[in-house]
Amino acid sequence: MDKGIRWFPYFVLLAALCLIPLLFSSYVLGIASEILIFSIFALSLNVLVGYTGLVSLGHAAFFGVGAYASSLIALHFSDHLMITLAGGFIIAVIVSAVIGFFCTRVSGFYFLMLTLAFSQMIYGLVYRWGSLTGGDNGLSGIPKPRLLPSFRIDSGVSVYFLILIVFGVVLLGLNIVLRSPFGQILSGIRENEVRMKAMGYNTTLYKIYSFLIAGGLGGVAGSMYSYFNGFVSPKDVYWTLSGEVLIMVLVGGVATLIGPVLGAAFIVILKTVVGSYTDLWMLILGIVFILFVIFIPKGIAGIGSLRKKRAAGASVPLNAEN
Repeated sequence: MDKGIRWFPYFVLLAALCLIPLLFSSYVLGIASEILIFSIFALSLNVLVGYTGLVSLGHAAFFGVGAYASSLIALHFSDHLMITLAGGFIIAVIVSAVIGFFCTRVSGFYFLMLTLAFSQMIYGLVYRWGSLTGGDNGLSGIPKPRLLPSFRIDSGVSVYFLILIVFGVVLLGLNIVLRSPFGQILSGIRENEVRMKAMGYNTTLYKIYSFLIAGGLGGVAGSMYSYFNGFVSPKDVYWTLSGEVLIMVLVGGVATLIGPVLGAAFIVILKTVVGSYTDLWMLILGIVFILFVIFIPKGIAGIGSLRKKRAAGASVPLNAEN
C-alpha cells in the first residue's frame, strides 16, 4: 500500500485532535488529554503484549515511576520540561531494565505473576517511603513544566498540545521501529520463539530491548499524567491500573498501532460517562470486556476485518462446502 494512503487516516486523526480546543469546552479538552495520555500508555504496553507476545500485569510500575520521577524533579530540582521529561523517561528505562532482566527468564503464567510481583514491590516502596513520595497522601502542588524562562505550560490548552505532540512522536516512532527488521524479530518471537532461537537470535536480549522501549514510553505517559493532573498518588502504581491498561489494549486490538488508541478512548469515555451515574463502573467495564473477548476477540480495530470475513463466509454457496 502507498505510504501516503496508509498514513492518511493518522493525518486526519491528528488534524481532528488539533481542532478539539477550538470546538469544545474545557471539560471535553480534559477528557481528550486523558485519552491521549492513556493512548501513549497503552501503545507502550502493546509493544510487549501485541508485538513480543509478553502479557504483563505490572505495567503500572513504569507509569508510576515516570510520574513520581518527573514530579520529584520538578519539586526539588528543576521544573524545566526537558529535564523532568528526560528524568521520568530515563528512570523508567532503568527500572524496566532491572525488571526485564529477571522477567524475561520465564514465560507464560510465571512471566505474568513475576511482573505483577515487581509492580507490587514498587507500589509498596512508594506507599511506605512517605518522606520522599508522600506515602498514602501522594505528591501535590507539582508545578506545571516550564519550556523557557518566560514561558510556562500552565493552561489546559498548552498542556493538551504538549501531550498531543508527544503522542504524535510516540505514534510515529513506534510505527518506524515496529515495521523495521527489529520489529519483525519481535513479531517472530511472539509467533515462535523456539524457531527464532534456532535461527541464531538471542531472544532473551530482544525481549529485554522490548521491555526497555515499553518501560520508557510508560514512563513518558506517567510524566504527561503528572503535568496534566498536578498530583500523583500510590494508586498510579497499583496493579488495578495495569489491568485497566491491559483491557484497553485487548479491547482496542493487539498488534496494531491504532488499536490501543481506540481502546484507551473507549475505556476513558466509558469510565467518564458510566462513572457519572454509578460507582459500579468497574462492573460495567468487566461486562464489556467479557463481551469483547467472546464476540470481538480482535478488538475494535478488528471489527472491519471480522465483518468482511463473515460477509465472505455468507457468500459461499452451500454446495461449495460439501
